Order: sequence, then C-alpha cells, then structure tokens
Amino acid sequence: MSVHARIRMSAAALATTAALVGALAGCSEASTSQGPGGDVPYVAPSVNASAVNKGIERKEADAEASEAAEANAAQEEAMNRPQEVRDAFAGLQATYQDGCAPGDGNCAYFLGRVNDELNGLDKSMKADGGGPNHFKEPMGWIGALRTTLAGDTTTDNLEKHRKQLLGTRERVNTWMQGHPEDYR
Repeated sequence: MSVHARIRMSAAALATTAALVGALAGCSEASTSQGPGGDVPYVAPSVNASAVNKGIERKEADAEASEAAEANAAQEEAMNRPQEVRDAFAGLQATYQDGCAPGDGNCAYFLGRVNDELNGLDKSMKADGGGPNHFKEPMGWIGALRTTLAGDTTTDNLEKHRKQLLGTRERVNTWMQGHPEDYR
C-alpha cells in the first residue's frame, strides 16, 4: 500500500473520530441527576478537526518530501552511471564524421569532442562487467593519452598533442573492430 493511500486511510479514520467526538461532546451537556458530567472536559469539535487536519497535512508534506528525495537520488544515480560500452564506442565512431585542419576554428570543438569520447569510453570500459583485464589495451592507450595531456584540455594543448589524440582514437577503434562482441 502506498504512503498516500495509508495517509488517506488515516485521515478518514481521524475525520470519523473527530465527528464522533463532536457528536459526543454535544451529549456531555445533557443534565442528569448527578449533573452535567463535570469530570469530563469539554473540547470543541473545531479544535479536534484543526489538529487532525494539521497532522494530516504534516504527514502528507513529509511523504511528498521523502518521495521527491528518492526520485532525485534515482535520477542523479542514472545521470552518473556510465554509458554501455557499445554506446560510448558509437560516440567515438561518430567523431570520424567530423574533422578539422590545424588552426581551423572547428578544431577546438572537434579535438575536445574526441578527447571527451575517449574518456567516456574509458569510464564505460572500467564499469563493464568483463573484469579489470577485459579492456586492458584500450584503457592503457587512453590512460597514456591522459598522462600526455596532463589534465590540460585547452585547445592549444589538444592541438599540440593532436597526433597522439587522433592516434589513440584510431588504435581504440581498430581494437574494438577486432572485438565486435564488446560493442554489439
């Protein structure tokens, strides 16, 4: 049963109780031979209903906040999960449809994209269930490129290491083409 259904059932039970208390409160004013029942305190029905409504509203707000937090956590986890190797490799292969000449205005985008696709493929390979040695060679080549770039992904540095960047893309592509079971 969902949280909202339980809350609605609790709200219905509390509303019924509040109505019953209200009806009984009217009875407490009846006089008997021993008096109106002075040992029973009188509580106005509107006070009970207000307290019940506030409790229900608080529970509903807490439940909604909890559900929203769970949804956000699931969405964040999905966003941080690496792509499947086949999808990351397809992104790398798509870079073959683009290119640039040294000094061309498109080079910043193109070389940055090749670098990003290689890093995404590396992340996917590391997360793959094939074991740590399954993608040993391509991960080694990408790691060597990462060392060469030393974290500097500026256009000037990517241009400076253009040959290594495109060479790594080529080596990884050739290796993957020889292992079609890893991307189909």
